[in-house]
This record gives sequence, C-alpha cells and structure tokens, in this order.
Amino acid sequence: MKQKHDIRIALVGDYDESVPAHQAIPVALDRVAGETGIVVEFHWLPTPEVGEGAGLQAFDGIWCVPASPYRDMKGALTAIRYAREKQVPFLGTCGGFQHALLEYARNYLGWSDAEHAETAPDSARAIITPLSCSLVEAFAPIRLLAGSRIAEAYGALHTQERYRCRYGLRKALEAEVFAGPLKVSGYDEQDEVRAMELQGHPFFVATLFQPERAALQGDIPPLVRAFVQACAQPGAATR
Repeated sequence: MKQKHDIRIALVGDYDESVPAHQAIPVALDRVAGETGIVVEFHWLPTPEVGEGAGLQAFDGIWCVPASPYRDMKGALTAIRYAREKQVPFLGTCGGFQHALLEYARNYLGWSDAEHAETAPDSARAIITPLSCSLVEAFAPIRLLAGSRIAEAYGALHTQERYRCRYGLRKALEAEVFAGPLKVSGYDEQDEVRAMELQGHPFFVATLFQPERAALQGDIPPLVRAFVQACAQPGAATR
C-alpha cells in the first residue's frame, strides 16, 4: 500500500548514462529522500512513450530533464502541458526549461507556430534561440527574485549553478511571454532569463541551469528538495 510520504516521479526525457545531469538526478533524489524521509520512486519515461499522456496520472510529480533535442518533442510537450493544466508538481531543467517555454507559448499564449531553433533552425517563429554566449559546462551566478518560490527554496537571492546549454529564450519576447501567470524568477548577470515559475500552480518551476548537478559535489540541491516536498503534499497523487 502507498504510504503517506511515498511519491512517484516521472523523469521525462531520453536517458543517456553519459549525460552528467542524468547521472546526477538519481543521486539528488536519493539525497533528498535521505534528508526528508520521503520515499521517492522515480521512473525514466522516454519521450516516445508519453503518447497522449494517459500514463502520467500514475505520478505525483513530473520532471522534464536535460539533454535535448528529445527523441519525441511532442511527448515532452504533452507531459509539460499535463503538469501545467492538471496542477501536478513540475520541475524543468535545461531542456525542460526550454520546452516548458515552448509549451506555454503554443498552448497558453496561442502561438501555435512557436518553434525551437535547435529542431527548426530556419523557422521565423523560433522563440528558443542560440545563446549569445554558450553555457556548456559553465558555472555562473544567478540572481533570484525576492518572493519567488525558487528564492524561498534556496533561502537566498543569489546562487551559482552549472549549465550545459546552448539555447534560451529570445530576449525580444521576454515582456510578452511573462505578461501573464508565467513569471521570471531568476536572471543571470546580463539580465537574461534563467529561471521561471507559474503563479497559481502548486509547484511549476523551470531553470535553464542544472541544479541537480550539485548532488555530484555532495550537496543536496535546494530546488530538488522543494520539488520533492511539493510532490509529497496531500492530494498530489489524486489529481
């Protein structure tokens, strides 16, 4: 029988043992479980297996993980939309951040032709475009916005995090994208968006950086802890 603090998390993405973030995620979840006493069961869910999303109801939380392009972008977007609309706790990191932006643009803002330049480089409607400075294996400062869920998780307004990324939000679209319930919650030193969260949702946070990788340095990632705790809240498994 499922106990009060047993949770199941779907790791939506295409597992690759050579990806540092994929190595880090189980370690991060195990460290959080050990600290909190929450029993965490996680399941790698390849994007082609998401389908129409019927199987997602078995999970208390959805984490869209790094290492895109995904084998099936539609599967990733379906999982993100399910989490957003069904009020299921959601964490998106790196590729998960990019695709959370894409899903929101297409399905909430109504930009049905919005694209990702990694998979549609010639599209005039690419909202995720190459970064002016690649962040592959970068370790850089982040400014967190006061009052945000992510700042609460860190207990601070500044942190440093690891990246393995070449794409982010097209800067010219920032004001339009974040005019509604989706809000910026973190910037880098050049005031580029690096974290965001959805207002009115139990937990919907996405970061361009990879907070999970702190676990490989022996630390407990604060954002992963906050995500797990949100998944363990009463009602998380009955949505």
